[in-house]
Amino acid sequence: MTKKNHQKILLTTVVALTVAIQVVAQPSNVGKYSTRLLGNEQQIESIIKSMTLEEKVAMLHGKNMFSSAGIPRLGIADVEYADGPFGIREEMEPHSWNSAHLTTDSATFFPTGSALAATWSTDWAYAYGRGMSREARMRGKDMILGPAINIQRIPTGGRTYEYLSEDPLLSGMLAVAYTKGSQDDGTAVCLKHYALNNQEDYRGSVDVQISDRAMHEIYLRPFEMAVREADAWGVMAAYNKVNGRWCSENNILLNIILREQWGFPGMVISDWGGVHSTVDAVTAGMNVEMPGNRFFGQALLDSVKTGKVSEEIINQRVREILRVRMTVKPIDKAVANSKPVGNDEEMLTALQVARRSIVLLKNEPIIGKHALKAAMKQPWPLLPINLTSVKRIAVIGENAVTKMALGGVGAGVKTRKEITPLEGLQTVLGGGTKITYAPGYKSFDRDSRNKRQSPQQSADKELMAEAVKVAKGADLVIFFAGDNREVETEGSDRKSITLPSGQDELVRELVKANPRLVTVIVAGGPVDISTVNEISPALVMSWFNGSMGGLALAEVLAGTISPSGKLPMSWPKKLEDVPAYATGTYPQKADNSQGDIFVGLVNQGQNARTARNSFQPVAKYAEELLVGYRWYDCKNVEVAYPFGHGLSYATFQYSNLKVTPTLDGFDVSFTLANNTQFEGEEVAQVYVSRPTSHIERPVKELKGFSRVALKRGESKTVTIPLRRSDLCHWDESAQSWMMEPGQLVISVGGSSDNLPLKHHTIIQ
Repeated sequence: MTKKNHQKILLTTVVALTVAIQVVAQPSNVGKYSTRLLGNEQQIESIIKSMTLEEKVAMLHGKNMFSSAGIPRLGIADVEYADGPFGIREEMEPHSWNSAHLTTDSATFFPTGSALAATWSTDWAYAYGRGMSREARMRGKDMILGPAINIQRIPTGGRTYEYLSEDPLLSGMLAVAYTKGSQDDGTAVCLKHYALNNQEDYRGSVDVQISDRAMHEIYLRPFEMAVREADAWGVMAAYNKVNGRWCSENNILLNIILREQWGFPGMVISDWGGVHSTVDAVTAGMNVEMPGNRFFGQALLDSVKTGKVSEEIINQRVREILRVRMTVKPIDKAVANSKPVGNDEEMLTALQVARRSIVLLKNEPIIGKHALKAAMKQPWPLLPINLTSVKRIAVIGENAVTKMALGGVGAGVKTRKEITPLEGLQTVLGGGTKITYAPGYKSFDRDSRNKRQSPQQSADKELMAEAVKVAKGADLVIFFAGDNREVETEGSDRKSITLPSGQDELVRELVKANPRLVTVIVAGGPVDISTVNEISPALVMSWFNGSMGGLALAEVLAGTISPSGKLPMSWPKKLEDVPAYATGTYPQKADNSQGDIFVGLVNQGQNARTARNSFQPVAKYAEELLVGYRWYDCKNVEVAYPFGHGLSYATFQYSNLKVTPTLDGFDVSFTLANNTQFEGEEVAQVYVSRPTSHIERPVKELKGFSRVALKRGESKTVTIPLRRSDLCHWDESAQSWMMEPGQLVISVGGSSDNLPLKHHTIIQ
């Protein structure tokens, strides 16, 4: 990208709630819930009456690797699925995972889930969902397999980068916006992975054991919000068991909770190869077995004919599919993939999301002999880069040039464009700054993973010596550390969060050569930053940030854009502090010799008989509600960086807190001011504590947030609603949401550990 093109992109661009103890307080939208899916019921009933049993059963399983059958003689099109959730996968051969080698099936690589969550922006989550839908439509797709909204229980999770957050409210609000953006544009979403698919190791056999309260308040809440508040049309059943039953045949999850409690009228599809039975699965609410027909093909047809399954159940499963099919307009196969995808509008959305996702973790001044001459009298932080003094920059680390759209197992995007960090710096800084690159280390790659090697290798001495030499001659060193898509991958969890490829060893030598060191972490989730955090005056988190991520990062480093991302997860000091590790409930000891269920499917094809591990490990969620920051608060465990943390070049002041009761909860209002020379965006966060509660609760919980843009010297009055539904707890005896009266402490600030404003009130 030229500097001219970069400039072109820039231009384009006490209380009214009177509730008695234990009175049911239904979540929002109950009583006013509506769905577009129920607008064609008479026509659907007529279609079902016209269908043969064989036609009905044919709709309930995969036709091709990413489609399920319609009814050609009745003019009902197949359902085409788009493997997401951060970009539309390339076209595959009908019955395998081999590429179809088209020239028109590229797509925008959007920032991955954790990057989207770091924006804390529902507006940009909506734009993200809309962008995904626009490209899905051009590619002839009806349903996006996303968003992926499981809670980040462990930082080592192979799909932490796909998921949004450790917090249910943040995950839920972003899922609602993504869902609305996609479905308003005409493409169904498929919320995944329902439910409690919080690890990749043993996901095809593990039995998650959890209390009802923790399940509803933490792990199901994002799904419930997306169904109730955004009318999500599709849900994907996860591989694992929950409380003894496979998700694909779990009557409590699929019928009682999803369909009866939440009123979901849409379709449930299996994760690929995730169905384990015929009668139990179809009766529990499963609509489509993907991608083959092992259980929902001839076996299902026989079960109906012998009376094991009633035809009315088949009719209901078909009815739920037709509701989606009649709502989503099919794309003519002659039109699909006829034009290139990954165009300017979607690339601009990817850029805007990436800009807001980048988290400035640390930015301290260099003092004394290591300061630049221009900063000797008054020490300044290294960021933004002072282009008056910095004329020579050493860029060190393979992550500066590694593309992240593809890699590992699972979701990937054949994108038309991916700007690397090095390319971004060359574009933004132009010819006035000399940039010298050295790889410094050799990244963990697919060949190493296939040979079962560990990413934790020693530093390459030759590459390290070259990098040190380049660093010595620079005014500033930017070290690109972190993971890649081979280290963080579907199908397996990381064994540690230690930086791979000897990066800690390398950075110790770099800082000796040149203490003017900025470290940029490229990863999908937390890594052990104990070494780089101690050594680097400036530390930046840039995620797997999509097609335009390198450009966005360069803009932030150069000061064109002030950093505004906030961590969507806590950043632990060490893995042993993470609640699942601290309670000894992860990792589980099991025989994994049969490998991952999905990896086996990819290797063997659509109709593979995926191995079922006879030994099924148990994941007991002993930490209950105390996931992420809830645990660290309760146990007084110090973290490297807290949930919600993120610095800016601007400084924001909070004042004048007011809390006003409303019919739906509270309005929390305050003044937010930017009295610095930088324009910026701040994510204001509202937390609630219940110090006099009679039930066990976390120390505090996120209950609202808002992203606010402020010019230099500007102040604004910000109002964030606290919804009645988000102040409830799940009562296990009543199996319903309840409101407990008592004291509320409402705290407001820019991070979970920086809450300068507090207000006490009472719920009667």
